[in-house]
Amino acid sequence: MTQEEALQIFRETGALLDGHFVLRSGLHSRQFFQCAQALQQMPVVEKLGAALADRVRGEAITTVVAPAMGGLVIGQEVARQLGVRFIFVEKDDDGALVMRRGFSLAPDEKVLIVEDVITRGGRLQETIDIVRAQGADLRAVTIVVDRSNGNYQPDVPLHSLLAMEVETFEPDNLPEDLQNTEAVKPGSK
Repeated sequence: MTQEEALQIFRETGALLDGHFVLRSGLHSRQFFQCAQALQQMPVVEKLGAALADRVRGEAITTVVAPAMGGLVIGQEVARQLGVRFIFVEKDDDGALVMRRGFSLAPDEKVLIVEDVITRGGRLQETIDIVRAQGADLRAVTIVVDRSNGNYQPDVPLHSLLAMEVETFEPDNLPEDLQNTEAVKPGSK
């Protein structure tokens, strides 16, 4: 799948929004990727999942780990495409990601982390830290949309379907057009 094909999916499903948005990272942006809009259609999930799985087929992955909520649907599909186990990390009462529900990883597990969208990579890095704390062998990371502008680079291979250069702004340094419009926060907490 090419970047243009992935972008077309986001356009066709209404998952690429234009306006004034507050991202989970706290940054503001004129564009927002609402992956849930694209991932509500199972043929789209299957197509995106296959494209991500194809990027790591040579890695001998045994387990896919995804951060909830955004990575759940696409992570499970990538695991299905690879024919491997799927588990997830989720927020605790304080908002930090943790591994619960009896999930654990063994040192011989070859892990792929799957996420929907990153900007600063905060939740992704939390997931990486959890996988490593369990002693597993983290092989790679796949992302549907990388809007980090190349600023987030983990120490394992990172594969994305769509790498977008999206302008982001600190809340106290907004351009005039965004200062004059109300910001919405359509994503997760």
